[in-house]
Amino acid sequence: MHHQEALTAYIAAFVQELVFSGITDVVVSPGSRSTPMAMVMAEHPNLNLHIHVDERSAAFFALGMAKATNRPTAILCTSGTAAANYFPAIVEARYSRVPLIVLTADRPHELRDVGAPQAIDQIHLYGQHVKWFSEMALPEKNHDTIRYARTVCARAAAIAIQAPAGPVHLNFPFREPLIPLLDDSLFELTERPTGYVQVHNGDLTINDDTIKEIAKILKDCKKGIIVCGNIEDSGFANAVTNLAAVLNFPILADPLSQLRSGKHSNEYIIETYDTFLRNEDAKSILKPDVVLRFGAMPVSKALTVFLKENHEADQYVIDSGGGWRDPSALTTNMIFCDETLFCENLLNFIEKQSSSGFMDDWKNINKLTKEKMLLIKNSTDLSESKLFSQISEMLPEGATLFVGNSMPIRDLDSFFINNNKSIKVMANRGANGIDGTISTALGAAIYSKQMYLVLGDLTFFHDLNGLLAAKLYDIDIHIILINNNGGGIFSFLPQSEYQKNYELLFGTPLDLDFEHVVRMYNGRFTRITNWAHIADLMNRSADLNGLNVYEIVTRRDRNLEEHREFWSMVSLEISNFVKGTRR
Repeated sequence: MHHQEALTAYIAAFVQELVFSGITDVVVSPGSRSTPMAMVMAEHPNLNLHIHVDERSAAFFALGMAKATNRPTAILCTSGTAAANYFPAIVEARYSRVPLIVLTADRPHELRDVGAPQAIDQIHLYGQHVKWFSEMALPEKNHDTIRYARTVCARAAAIAIQAPAGPVHLNFPFREPLIPLLDDSLFELTERPTGYVQVHNGDLTINDDTIKEIAKILKDCKKGIIVCGNIEDSGFANAVTNLAAVLNFPILADPLSQLRSGKHSNEYIIETYDTFLRNEDAKSILKPDVVLRFGAMPVSKALTVFLKENHEADQYVIDSGGGWRDPSALTTNMIFCDETLFCENLLNFIEKQSSSGFMDDWKNINKLTKEKMLLIKNSTDLSESKLFSQISEMLPEGATLFVGNSMPIRDLDSFFINNNKSIKVMANRGANGIDGTISTALGAAIYSKQMYLVLGDLTFFHDLNGLLAAKLYDIDIHIILINNNGGGIFSFLPQSEYQKNYELLFGTPLDLDFEHVVRMYNGRFTRITNWAHIADLMNRSADLNGLNVYEIVTRRDRNLEEHREFWSMVSLEISNFVKGTRR
């Protein structure tokens, strides 16, 4: 049988099954060996093709789309190091539980390990960082092979989205000639024309007897807390706030929990714990007997230390993905259950608990800390802490806020206060790296209204290639670039005490004028002069299309001083409060 006929039938069946499996977006990086797959994909009327030349940025761009939609995005590249450049985004997808379908073209078996160009070992290239790998069969046009291609496709899509979601990798060896035969009947399938196999994924749950046992323990507990990390389930906010109201437990809400912003009740939400849990007097009266923890590990180191110091408390970790999110080995009960279902089912067996002094202590200390934040908001200096203390006021209703790692996500954790604007907060907190941040935010912006990205200068520099997507696809994004000329987070770490070679090894000042590169990508660049300036720009941001970058120049040394001054001031007030209430 003619090689091109077999190639075309095999790939067309696979691509059609991708669409049947719910895939709507594919990010393609140009290359030769991936030609047949790319050309067939471009012909499908129900696939959105996004071309990105840089495979590293392309994979993060796809990651952003998958994060925003909670459905798999496919990525396609040629053989060789092109596939290796996918690795950082695949690692992030694995640890942040984001579904990706990774499609790599490869040399056929006879051209491997014989010195052929652009041929590397792609078998299990990503190791355990993918949920599943399959070395695809060579294309043939017979019923068994076509069924195989369609089945593998449906299986890959189902595994990618199955909790915990993550990346899967399919490696396609293709022989030359690589040009498929394109005609009007390309996607016509005679067998099962609406999908070869449907996979039904269910939610993890536990039985009522177990729920009753947990409810019995909790209803007698007067000193319990709820800790919420990154969770994407839209129904979780109402479920967990309802549970907190019945249990009378405070919710320590990480900014990625989507609990600090929205229309749900915030009566029990505590958001300034990263500041006040640095105070020993506060921690002495806030010791819990029980901890319920949902979602990924929180950003706050102060909270992590607090949980470790209270290792004698019963700690329940509820995880819909069946993972083991317990880096400090504190968990007494690991519960593999959908987080929203757990809260809703638990409510069936618990009656409203009476108010307690323990809950009042959490609320009062949280309120006191927020009152002291007003001093930061009233400052006229261009500072990082002030930016995050007022960012919820500057952003429009329904905005998406993507935050870079290192200092920005930590400052957001410290200073992002409860609000009812329904601001969705996103970040790459799987592996916590700075790479690919711009690309991920731009990918998310495809499906997110009013995207605002806040990141530091090193993170911005690290992914300048990602700005190309904004130019190619006219993506609207507002980037607030905090330029403190180096790695600000290292000022807070022990190595800052050793000044010899500190700037060389950790401070790493770049001394770059980013205006030139923003202009190259047809973006607008504005260097902020004062707070009124950025407030005005944010008010007008909805009318500014395309790529907009607002640079705020700050000082690393002053940022460290400001944080320490704030922590010291709040600590003194909290200690006076605790001593006053305990007399």
